[in-house]
Amino acid sequence: MPQKVRIALDAMGGDVGASVVIPGAAISLKRHPDSEFLLYGDSKLIDEQLARYPALKKASRVVHTDVTVSMHDKPSQALRRGRKNSSMWLAIDAVKKGEAHVAVSAGNTGALMAMARFHLHTMPGIDRPAIAGVWPTARGDSVVLDLGASIGGDAHHLVSLAVMGSAMANVLFGLKRPTVGLLNIGVEEVKGGEEIRKAAEQLRAMNLPELEYIGFVEGDGIGAGAADVIVSEGFSGNIALKAAEGTARQMADFLRNAMASSWQSKIGYLFARSAFKALRDKLDPNKSNGGVLLGLKGVVVKSHGGISAEGFAYAVDVGYEMVRCDLLTKINHMLNRDGSALAQAQTAPEDVS
Repeated sequence: MPQKVRIALDAMGGDVGASVVIPGAAISLKRHPDSEFLLYGDSKLIDEQLARYPALKKASRVVHTDVTVSMHDKPSQALRRGRKNSSMWLAIDAVKKGEAHVAVSAGNTGALMAMARFHLHTMPGIDRPAIAGVWPTARGDSVVLDLGASIGGDAHHLVSLAVMGSAMANVLFGLKRPTVGLLNIGVEEVKGGEEIRKAAEQLRAMNLPELEYIGFVEGDGIGAGAADVIVSEGFSGNIALKAAEGTARQMADFLRNAMASSWQSKIGYLFARSAFKALRDKLDPNKSNGGVLLGLKGVVVKSHGGISAEGFAYAVDVGYEMVRCDLLTKINHMLNRDGSALAQAQTAPEDVS
């Protein structure tokens, strides 16, 4: 394990760029003082922010570029215009060259996935990566993937996601044989499209030692913790994520308004303040920010683009933890021991524009 964890940041990524990335990095550095940062982007904007955080400035090196990938660029456009000189590309390049252990970006998801896959390539047996996140549930945490790396996928792709997610759960949660469920519109075996039903049949027939397939899981089963790993193709997985985050914010607003509706409610809040704080912390989407681009030959973390500095700090924390627990090596070992757990999972077509 490295004495210092070097983290490459796309300082211009996200809705507001350096004004969130730099304060977020400063928050994370306080929690992990053994971190170092490579900051890629407009040096003038970065230096203006760094002047407010002397400890971060001391632990950072700024690499100037005035090329930024737009949040609206298509992946193909980003590769053409931002390849080799954008802040996003340079952060990923630092991981490939061994100058950094992990790259973190709040930029364009499609562009980040395209650049990371083009530059870092995938692990043996993986045809395309996925965004995997840790989802807080009623019984702990679950790994959920794919949260939006790509749209669609056949049965073999879903099986690949199940194996990768199980490897991540094994490493993060210490589970020898994590339970796996396929996100579907119902739990009955006849429900869902042809590919998801094929994936279910394959997972049962393969009976992999790395995971225990438990069947289909409906949307409300994610928050209930119905399985240690929830598998979905990227389109529905991203919708589930955004719906959950929106619901959490809505619940917080409802609770805040209810507590301010009368003097009796305000008094009641004073007595139950600690309980409400615990609930607010549990519902805070900032604290589940940071999705790992799973399946690459390098560690890359995607943050939400419109996140706060505190939320971005959690994404940086995720990157730090992935390096410290040596996730990449352990997943690669798990996937390829005994002749590769993915040997039976054929490649799936990809929709990239």
